[in-house]
Amino acid sequence: MGVTRQPELQAPLFRVFLIIYAVIVVGNLGMITLTQVDSRLHTHMYFFIKHLAFMDLGNSTVICPKMLVNFTADQNSISYHACATPLAFFLMLIICEFFVLSVMAYDRYLAIRNPLLYNIIMSQRLCHVLVGIPYLYSTFQTLMFTIKIVILTFCAISHFYCDDVPLLLMLGSNVQKIELLIILFSAFNLISSFWWSWCPTY
Repeated sequence: MGVTRQPELQAPLFRVFLIIYAVIVVGNLGMITLTQVDSRLHTHMYFFIKHLAFMDLGNSTVICPKMLVNFTADQNSISYHACATPLAFFLMLIICEFFVLSVMAYDRYLAIRNPLLYNIIMSQRLCHVLVGIPYLYSTFQTLMFTIKIVILTFCAISHFYCDDVPLLLMLGSNVQKIELLIILFSAFNLISSFWWSWCPTY
């Protein structure tokens, strides 16, 4: 459907979103490159920031290019697989971002609470595990939802990018099971990510 159907708004919105996307790409790629090149930034905190920048860049890249094309094209269309792929990556990166933010909070808590033992507790191996688990968990959850959604039939997407909620509104099949799963997993993701960052303080 696109962001708007009014022709006079297409060019200004294209410019605005192009500038926003360019800033996101430059900022996140700059952060990733800087944390990789500068040896002073090879610390646990910047390791997590690098992954957070990668997720932010991925989320924007999944949505913005197609949106920019829709501003310039007369017909807003997307193929079945071209919708399922961004949906999967978007869900994976959003879910993963919840838990990486919680891991960053836990990392800062350890650094403040136990500065002398921080480097022993937060080893390089633990950092990789704390980032790897969210990637694996979010991939599993994403595959489950994406497969359940794309095997059903739908006609059109009344949204400016492929997301699970707009797709569910367009599905002709019974979607109560999928909606219940989305609610349960969303609640679990929210509560568990808050718990991970909040619980160690007690």
